[in-house]
Amino acid sequence: MVRYSEELIDEIRTNNDIVDVVSKYVTLKRSGRNFFGLCPFHKEKSPSFAVSPDKQIFHCFGCGAGGNVIHFVSKIEGLDFKDTLELLANRIGMELPSLDNYEDDKTAKLKKRVYEINEIAARFYHENLYKPTSKIAQDYIKKRKLDNRTLKAFLIGYSGNFNELYLLLKQKGFTVEEMLASSLIKRTQEGGFIDSFRKRLMFPIQDVRDRVIAFGGRVLDDSKPKYINSPENIVYSKGRNLFGLNVAKKHDTKKIIIVEGYMDAISLYQRGITNVVASLGTAMTEAQGRLLRRHSEQVILGYDADGAGQAAILRGMEILQNLGCDIRVLQIEGAKDPDEYVVKYGPERFQKCVDNSISLVEFKVKILKKELNIENTNDKIKFLNEIAKILAKISNQMEREIYITKLSKEYQISQEAIQAEVNKLLFAGNTGSKKLEKKVVTMKPQIEEQNNSVSPAMLKRENMVIYLLINETEQCYEKLKNVIQVNDFKDNLNKQILKKLYEELEKGNINTSHILDWFEEENIINHITEIMAYDFEITDVQKAVEDLISVYEKEKLVSRRNDIIKQLENGESLETEERKLLENELNSIILKLAKIK
Repeated sequence: MVRYSEELIDEIRTNNDIVDVVSKYVTLKRSGRNFFGLCPFHKEKSPSFAVSPDKQIFHCFGCGAGGNVIHFVSKIEGLDFKDTLELLANRIGMELPSLDNYEDDKTAKLKKRVYEINEIAARFYHENLYKPTSKIAQDYIKKRKLDNRTLKAFLIGYSGNFNELYLLLKQKGFTVEEMLASSLIKRTQEGGFIDSFRKRLMFPIQDVRDRVIAFGGRVLDDSKPKYINSPENIVYSKGRNLFGLNVAKKHDTKKIIIVEGYMDAISLYQRGITNVVASLGTAMTEAQGRLLRRHSEQVILGYDADGAGQAAILRGMEILQNLGCDIRVLQIEGAKDPDEYVVKYGPERFQKCVDNSISLVEFKVKILKKELNIENTNDKIKFLNEIAKILAKISNQMEREIYITKLSKEYQISQEAIQAEVNKLLFAGNTGSKKLEKKVVTMKPQIEEQNNSVSPAMLKRENMVIYLLINETEQCYEKLKNVIQVNDFKDNLNKQILKKLYEELEKGNINTSHILDWFEEENIINHITEIMAYDFEITDVQKAVEDLISVYEKEKLVSRRNDIIKQLENGESLETEERKLLENELNSIILKLAKIK
């Protein structure tokens, strides 16, 4: 794995001013010391997205997104850490250093050459599409009513015959090793070389950075196989990419529709449905799920209506659900797939199907209903048991109760009966969910309890401690650590942040400007930027520290005082000496409390 030094990362971050970078994506206006604009990560009408040039962070007070320039680019471009660093390094004219290991360095150079080959091949195929010798491809394009805008957006092309690409690549100075590594050229039995794709309509597969990483090729006659795809190679991993995401992310991706095939995605795009991608095979992977989660608020599964498509939906749903995605299922009637539907009925009617897509629960219930005859008593019992399993996997209590009410009315099963079966599973721990319910839920809808109950005043106080430790480290660290321990905090996120701060400061790592680099969890990074963006109106740091210490000391004394009083009240079995010690301690605490303001 490629690893870069903290010094290098810091250099890249320092030389990429966050205001300059964000301005390429968001229209910013100065307001006081900060800049504000409409958040690119959620829809809003009033600007709540703040960028601080002083602190080199961003924070949205609407959706909570936050971080430094690296986090911003990674989030908006959908890149991993390494690719984000490369992009930011290129922006400032900096080349990331070669790896120490020769073999890794050789691999990196080979990957670069394969990317170049793929780009040349995509352009070659695209230009070839318009040649007189490509009439069969042109006729197909005309039949599918694909215009130049669509052809260009997806770089659709046509592969030549025999070894045309091989000769072109040889002419451009690529070695046999490089060409074979691209999977676009292969050896013949006679020892020569031939193009892997011949006489096929070509679909370049691009990553989110618009780099061509692989190809799909469709035959235009009765030859078999109908489709062939690039095998996995040095730059291509099928399970980590999605066809068309590089195109979709340039449009509104609040919702992303995922379909099975290239032509499904392309046909929808041609008819104005631009928020569509295709899986590279029907089996959804976790990596693909993370990509979708990063680029959209809601994922709509639009797989084919056949048995394989339904099975793919269920697999995909489980993966996406575990990743915390908002999942819906597209329901189409009168067509075998989205491509056929949009051609047959038009984009407006298709959009209605998108708007009326159903939830995971509704889809599973629909499948159950097809499999079971609920007019039959035994099947109805089985139906109830299976519904209970589905509902028990819903972690949000309110959502679960809404479905219980709905299903009760629809299938004439009492709410109490459904709830009772769900509760059995919750108590037994057979839900498959990460969190098990600790108590029986009632039928009365109620707001789900948070992980921790913290008053606004207490939360503000904890946030201020973290703020001071980050921004005024030298003035307050020694004083605060002697009084305020990690377990004194009530908010779970703040506990984790304080623990890490103390650990790093104890090591002598006082450069807290790098605190965001110490965490990978998005919710913690967002919370830290929220604290850093908040104006605590501290005019006197020393006084603020003293006030905080006073409050925490008082709380500890009060807590101990109450414990002693309870022991004395309930301590009939206390020895005389033990009681005397507690009474002395209590008197001492009372005197100390009297001295605290």
